[in-house]
Amino acid sequence: MFPHEEVFPDADQTAVALENSQDDKPHEECGVVGIYAPGREVARRTFFALYALQHRGQEAAGIVTCDGHMAHVHKGMGLVSQVFNEDNLRHLQGHMAIGHNRYSTTGAPKLRNTQPYIVETMDGPLAIGHNGNLINAPALRRELLERGVGLQTSTDSELIIHLLLGNGGGDWLTRIRILMARIEGAYALVILTRDAIYGVRDPWGLRPLVLGELDGGHVLASESCAFSTIGAKLIHEVEPGQIVRLDANGYEILQGAERRKLAFCTFEQIYFARPDSIFNGRLVHQVRQEIGRQLAKEAPADADIVIPVPDSGTPHAIGYAQESGIPYSEGLIKSRYIGRTFIEPTDQLRKVGVAMKFNPLVDNLEGRRVVMVDDSIVRGNTSGPLVKLLRNAGAREVHVRVACPPIQFPCFMGVDMATQEELIAANMSNEEIREYIGADSLAFITISGMMEALRAESGYCNACFTGNYPFQTQIPLIELQEKEKFAQVWGN
Repeated sequence: MFPHEEVFPDADQTAVALENSQDDKPHEECGVVGIYAPGREVARRTFFALYALQHRGQEAAGIVTCDGHMAHVHKGMGLVSQVFNEDNLRHLQGHMAIGHNRYSTTGAPKLRNTQPYIVETMDGPLAIGHNGNLINAPALRRELLERGVGLQTSTDSELIIHLLLGNGGGDWLTRIRILMARIEGAYALVILTRDAIYGVRDPWGLRPLVLGELDGGHVLASESCAFSTIGAKLIHEVEPGQIVRLDANGYEILQGAERRKLAFCTFEQIYFARPDSIFNGRLVHQVRQEIGRQLAKEAPADADIVIPVPDSGTPHAIGYAQESGIPYSEGLIKSRYIGRTFIEPTDQLRKVGVAMKFNPLVDNLEGRRVVMVDDSIVRGNTSGPLVKLLRNAGAREVHVRVACPPIQFPCFMGVDMATQEELIAANMSNEEIREYIGADSLAFITISGMMEALRAESGYCNACFTGNYPFQTQIPLIELQEKEKFAQVWGN
């Protein structure tokens, strides 16, 4: 135990929250934060930055701080506001910190898999927070086990800290560069040492990482929405393959690995990121409106109102309404907290399904022809009940429009996208999906239309739509599938 290390008991009953079982959405793995502010206590600011990144992971949270000599850690299962309080934040002393929100894709949602990971080394404390997924993890795991390294978790992230430790002598920057040459996949890392905070982004740029200026220091985060919460401002979107070092002298940006062909995850723009974040110099909310406008051009509908599936479908629906001239309205009210509990519903409540999460506005829907705009359809287990909910509320017609192309392939880069057998678009035609969900019409945006809205011909990973993975030539897909099976079995 490190001084003042506190954790919540590993309660196995804290299974994946109800939202994850009901929500037909892809899920991100986590959010990361790193702060260096000489002469200041940064635990509280790290807390609020994680609070702003809560949408990226709701299963667990943790913070590690350091005063240049001693590290302090607190982490636990649950939301940021459940894990931290005034008492445990008071013990997290130091002018540097890293923080992590977790949504598990590799490894079960248990305390042993909660980040940041921290170890004591000959060079002082070392802690890491990781957002992403290493596709060569099976080979790395075998190598570490053959070297006699004992592994305590089923996560890729634990491998990273052991690889850093095993990279021989030299300073931490040298060790990080060696690490980047060895690991394959998606990663945005925050690394805490005795003297500095490091931010690392993978050479393909799959996961986001941004740098901000803070009064008296600097901050790294998965998204810029974390900055305004703590009084920081965006100064740099970390480029693929870059390492950012934060220390007493400010910040330094170095190239850690050769930049590969940019493959930024499209779903950051479509769904994952908070609407007030900025990627590629554009506000995410504006990008999503543009996607909605493009969707209206490609798939018009004869209707009376346009409604979103809240909250992620809202900007897409606004764009669709603007382009089509059909009035925008609210048709569904979302209970934002139904999935934020570890209290298991009864069988009777499970049968209620999406009605636990969405309530229709009958007066807005009755007798209307409705365009329902959603950001995605993954398994198809939410769209049908939503269509039925609208019809029961009096909607005369329901036309479903989807702000991303059909998802036909799983993701191996850190997004919980379901298996190919579970993906409805991989197993049904568009007409079959329409019949399955009970809509009067159904249309998805095209890949070319989506890229036009993103103002890009390339630079995005669209593997879940096309099956063209950034790493397909390096790692056989069968090995990636075996990795996923391993994580599921080992983590239970």
